[in-house]
Amino acid sequence: MNQRLIRTEADRQSLIRYHQSKGLPFTTTTKDGDKRSNPQNRLQMKWCKEAAMQGDNTAEEYRAYCKLHFGVPILREDEDFQASYDQKLKWLPYETKLALMGEFDFPVSRLMQVEQMRRYLDAIYQHFTGLGFQLTDPNWQGMDVA
Repeated sequence: MNQRLIRTEADRQSLIRYHQSKGLPFTTTTKDGDKRSNPQNRLQMKWCKEAAMQGDNTAEEYRAYCKLHFGVPILREDEDFQASYDQKLKWLPYETKLALMGEFDFPVSRLMQVEQMRRYLDAIYQHFTGLGFQLTDPNWQGMDVA
């Protein structure tokens, strides 16, 4: 599979040339948006560490919980991801799914686009602050997580 991130007109022209060079038939897929941002990723990790300092789990356990409870539902909005997840993972016991998210680092947030990651972070923030956890507010810190 060949993935290319198109950010400039030069990138677009390069992609067009690439497609023109391909033999027929071939399949192509296009997704709107950009991959999650580094500030978004750092904020997720910061929140997991902050939760670990206040709760009963490790940062990695909170990260696995968030991936399963908030990230997977967002990714399942995509029909291809949903079909694959439902076939391979949905039927597994809860503890096994958590282990896959954490110990085996099942990809969730790294598959997200910026907007999906924004929704993911919003869900994490709402969940943990709703439980009384104190998490860094990205708006107060001037973080660019969009």
